[in-house]
Amino acid sequence: LLQAARDVVHREIPMLGINLGTLGFLAEVDKQSVYAALDKLKEDDYEIEERMMLTGTVWRDDKIVGRDVALNDIVIGRDGHLRVVRFKNYVNNVYLNSYNADGIIISTPIVAPNGSMTLMTPIAPHTLNTRSIIFPAEDVITVELGEGRRQVQEYGVASFDGDTTIPMVTGDRIVIQKAAVNTRILKLNHLSFVEVLRQKMRDS
Repeated sequence: LLQAARDVVHREIPMLGINLGTLGFLAEVDKQSVYAALDKLKEDDYEIEERMMLTGTVWRDDKIVGRDVALNDIVIGRDGHLRVVRFKNYVNNVYLNSYNADGIIISTPIVAPNGSMTLMTPIAPHTLNTRSIIFPAEDVITVELGEGRRQVQEYGVASFDGDTTIPMVTGDRIVIQKAAVNTRILKLNHLSFVEVLRQKMRDS
């Protein structure tokens, strides 16, 4: 579903997710209900739910070296040797903090569709009392790849929904913000967000 969302997002094609596993939060139809779901589609008995996406642009000095979109998350992590990397974080061009960590996750959390927001979470941070931070969807988050403890050039990678990647080196920065396009999900059961969440948590 994540791959499909990224493939069709610029064409504004709504998607219907078929859940072949257990959780499948965005896939409400299971494989036993496929034909019933198709009948509902033919009868125009559905709603379209808009889901926020993220766009990430990697800069090296004043030049763009890569850009992509993600529905679930953008992960900035180290590449190569197992060393802790320093990540410098900015929000709306204002310095926020720095993490010595294995990586940073910028994601769209599980929230009601009308509650768009962005979540920043360090991966294995080497600091006590580190918590995830939630930002409004309109905020622009910049993560800069800093030097490691040995003050040598570090190599990192920005991963989009665990699929495509963009290499990064010390000094590179990735600017992450709400995408201008949304993923469009077909809803057939007309359940509220709370009812869907309760059902998925029970089934998992």
